[in-house]
Parts: sequence; C-alpha cells; structure tokens
Amino acid sequence: MVNKTLTYWGPSFEEDVININVGGLRRRLSSSALSKFPDTRLGRLLSCDSEESILQLCDDYDVSAREFYFDRNPGFFLYVLHFYQTGKLHVMEELCVFSFCQEIEYWGINEFFLDSCCSYRYHERKLEGEQRGHRLWLTMENPGYSIPSKLFSFVSISVVLVSIATMCIHSMPEYQEADEAGNVLDEAVLHKLEYFCISWFTFEVSSRLLLSPNPKKFFKHPLNLIDIVSVDSELGNLGKVVQVFRLMRIFRVLKLARHSTGLRSLGATLKHSYREVGILLLYLAVGVSVFSGVAYTAEKEEDVGFDTIPACWWWGTVSMTTVGYGDVVPVTVAGKLAASGCILGGILVVALPITIIFNKFSHFYRKQKALEAAVRNSEKKDAEDTESCSSHDRDSEALSETSLGRGSP
Repeated sequence: MVNKTLTYWGPSFEEDVININVGGLRRRLSSSALSKFPDTRLGRLLSCDSEESILQLCDDYDVSAREFYFDRNPGFFLYVLHFYQTGKLHVMEELCVFSFCQEIEYWGINEFFLDSCCSYRYHERKLEGEQRGHRLWLTMENPGYSIPSKLFSFVSISVVLVSIATMCIHSMPEYQEADEAGNVLDEAVLHKLEYFCISWFTFEVSSRLLLSPNPKKFFKHPLNLIDIVSVDSELGNLGKVVQVFRLMRIFRVLKLARHSTGLRSLGATLKHSYREVGILLLYLAVGVSVFSGVAYTAEKEEDVGFDTIPACWWWGTVSMTTVGYGDVVPVTVAGKLAASGCILGGILVVALPITIIFNKFSHFYRKQKALEAAVRNSEKKDAEDTESCSSHDRDSEALSETSLGRGSP
C-alpha cells in the first residue's frame, strides 16, 4: 500500500540519497551511484515522474522517508549493492544458477557485468544438467559449442552465401527469362537454388523455435526476426507485393551475425551505445545545418549546385563525414573556407563519440569470447567425465572377470 501520495519528484531529489528496503534489509544509496547505471531497476527510479511509474518498479514506497520497498532476496541485494559501488557483479553461490538469472533479470543487471573471477563458473553452472533438447539448441545457436555445431554453422553460412549469390545473379539480364507476356521469370537453376535455400531457412527457423527454451523471447531476438523475414517462399503470386519481399532478401546477409563473434559484439555495442550514437547524429545534424547555411550564402550566385540550403545538406553531410564525393564543390574563397571548417569539424565531431563506442565494443567482444570459451570448456569437461566413467566401468568389469576366474576350480 502506498504510504503517502506523491508530492514531489524533481531534479533536486537526484542530489540526495534514497533508502532501499529489500526484505527488511535497509540500505542508503546515493542517486549519483544509481545514475551510472540508468538501465537497471534502481537507476530507472530516478526518471520516474508519477506514482504509476514508481509502482511498476517497486512493491511499495514512502515519499516522506524517501524509502522504496522490494519483496526480494535480501542476501542477493548485498551483491547488487556491490555492483553499484564497483560496476562488477559477482555470483551468489548459495543460489542455483536459474534463481541467480531471475534475480539479475529482475534488477535489470546484464550478465555482461559479471567479473572475470565469476564469469567462467557462472556459465559453466548455467550449462550443467542440460537436457538433450537444450544441447541441440546450443548446437544450432552456438557455433563453438561442439563439432556438430561447427558443421551446422558451416552449412548455414554456405546456404546464406548461395542465397545472396543467387539474388545478385538474378539481377543480371543474361540470367533472366521472359514469358510470352513479357514478365521476367527466374532462370530454372536459380529458381531451384532459391527454393532449396528457402527450404533450409524454413527448417532452421522452425527447429530453433521448437527447441527454444523460451518461445516468447524467441520472437524478441533480432536475429530470429531476420530468420523469419528470410522465409518468403509463399509470396510468389502476390503481384508487386512480392518485389518488396524480394528486396528484403538482402537481410539474409545479417544471418551471418549468428556465426560471427565480431558482428554479435557490434550489435551489443550499438544496443548499449544509443546515447553516444544519438550525440554523434546530433553533432552531425548541427554541423551540417550550420555549414550548409554558410556555403549557401557564399555560393548561391555561382551556379555550382548550392541553389538552396536543403541542396547544400548533401554537400555538408559528405564533407563532415570526410567522404567527399566531389560532385558539388565550392569555388569562392568564402565557400572553400566554409568547406575546410566543415571537414575539420567533422573529424573532431566523429572522433569523440567513436572512442567511447570502440571501448564498449572491446568490452563486449572480450565478454563474448569468454562466454564461448566457457561453453567449449564445459563440453570438453563433459567428454572427459564420460570417458572417465567408461574407463572406470571397463576396469570394474575386468576386475570382476578376474575375480570369477580365480574362484573357478
């Protein structure tokens, strides 16, 4: 029950401390520590501006005491506090791995924040005791899981490349056929290859859906959505609508991200760097607007392509990004000075956020590599345990036969 109606929740509140009560364990946290992790549950409290938004994050709250109540495991909350203090998450050994996953998911903490001392053991425990269906899921999902998964990954990559090559060859006139009405038809061999690729993609996405541990999350994963979009075999008779879906075949190249550590790390980097990307786009937009106006003023009388300010936006974009196509070039001294400033400003503007994004990419790449190493080591350990058990059984059987032989007359 809400103890007091929300009366004030303003910027000055963020400068104070708030009280967090988890299962009777009461701790004080500064808003500055929480603001470092705005995507977590406690970090999102700072941006709440209504009772409804607050109660979506906590079980109860008292505005006068600035205290928020959570009905969760108080022992695990100590690990959450350590995370906000150090930025590193440690595994609570008393919890099973699935309960630990539920706890960090509730608090909005990504497993990427696991410290290196706990990451290997966490992923190892996460993979223990898995059923055959989940092993098949990992075989299809993780190219480094086992030898069969590597073979499956190789076949999948080959089919994707064949599909992309087929799409590109189909655009060449010498490989196009026309019927009596003049409609363009697929060449017979290309048509069969396309149907084979579609059949493989259908099998792949159907198998992943059937073996998925969580079907609801399956449809939220971007790579799975790309797989679904890649399957368009039933759209052959929809007239011009099929052309749109044929164009979407180019997204099949993104399926390669499933088999590439670098591409997956890049996707995670962009997902967690939307603020930096937004700042980069904002800087570029401001720079393009300013320098386009200056170039228009300096070049509008010269008839060299700077006829309007919107027409100058293209020149400003290629100049600030240091691409420089050269299709539109200033000829006056003032225009050239504006172009020089635009290029130099673009170098500075792009360099600042790119450094932050690169550091995040390095972080996620190391985490992804550690995860793949944990999976491989777990598979190797399982194989060694199986071999050890088999060897023990053979020794026991031999000992039994020896004993029987000695006991016989």
